[in-house]
Amino acid sequence: MTPEAQLQQLTAGTAKVLSEKELLEKLQLGRPLRIKLGVDPTAPDIHLGHTVALEKLRQFQLLGHQAVLLIGDFTATIGDPSGRSVTRPPLTRDEVLANAATYTEQAFKILDREKTEIVYNGDWFRKMSYEDILRLNARVTLQQMLQREDFRTRIEAGQEVRLHELQYPVMQGWDSVEIRADVEIGGTDQLFNILVGRDLQKEEGQPQQVVMVVPLLEGLDGVKKMSKSYGNYVGVNDAPQEMFGKLMSVSDDLMARYYQLLLGETLDPALHPMEAKKSLAEKITARYHDAEAGAAARTDWDTRFSKKDLAAADLPELSVAGLPGDLTVLTLAAHGFSSAFGLEKSNGELRKQFITSGSVQLNGEKLTDPAAAVSPQAGDVLKLSKKHAVRFI
Repeated sequence: MTPEAQLQQLTAGTAKVLSEKELLEKLQLGRPLRIKLGVDPTAPDIHLGHTVALEKLRQFQLLGHQAVLLIGDFTATIGDPSGRSVTRPPLTRDEVLANAATYTEQAFKILDREKTEIVYNGDWFRKMSYEDILRLNARVTLQQMLQREDFRTRIEAGQEVRLHELQYPVMQGWDSVEIRADVEIGGTDQLFNILVGRDLQKEEGQPQQVVMVVPLLEGLDGVKKMSKSYGNYVGVNDAPQEMFGKLMSVSDDLMARYYQLLLGETLDPALHPMEAKKSLAEKITARYHDAEAGAAARTDWDTRFSKKDLAAADLPELSVAGLPGDLTVLTLAAHGFSSAFGLEKSNGELRKQFITSGSVQLNGEKLTDPAAAVSPQAGDVLKLSKKHAVRFI
């Protein structure tokens, strides 16, 4: 690809690039660029929201550039304050390293393992003396740090900002110096931190990295960013049928965004919305499992929901013995959504959208009274919505 063609592909789907002119100049150097993506493994699993930046890194990798995946084994013990309204709870290094092992294994479902350089920022930060830290801190001002909107918001609200949190942007910036990054990729909430890296590189006499920030992916609810805590996520390690089923709940309005950010494709406007959604779900399922699993998940979904043949479908299973006591239609529906699909529904939402509307059915019989007692037996099929059903064992 010509540098101009690379630029067009690489900037597609980004939220901001500072600047495209600088990136084109670097692409015209005729050498592989060093592309940095830093991750703090604060949890063992990743979801599709995390993969947006990984997919962009993969694009660079496929074009022959050097992907550098930085594991923040040091910074994760501090906690990135970006977008946080409170201080993150600290993690031990053992917890971080355990998370890093599963995180990287899942990341290699996207990246080429053999062509990815993995570095740990503890390799340089743990060697620094207190004098080194003071010298590094002298390069930034308190005024600079207080320009961060999340810090300023917390201070104005009377919430504390711990001094160690002010260190985080400086450390992320120094990572870029150590790596000699040509480009750094991050979410929109990382813009400030990546700009600090540019400043520190300039002071060190290095060429400044290009800032490339990608959007934060909305979750299945279409409102909040994808997050496990919001229950609106699709996990990279979700089972194929579970992954496919979750993706079938993506709104029509979000589909074009999911195609662009998760597949690097443009949604064909000629496709019927249902066909477009099935194709999206199949492609993503195939990406994180394989083509056979993607096709099988689609066939299973058609069996369950398009052909209405739930008795013959391969459904998620729930144990009768694990059901809550004093079971009502409301508590059964809540348990089914949360235990089988990881979806937390409010009582009001369950009553209005699923129960009284007739969506919740046990063996085909509608359960429209939220307070009615119910006793599922082994072999029974509970339909929760057009896209969610379980079998009791």
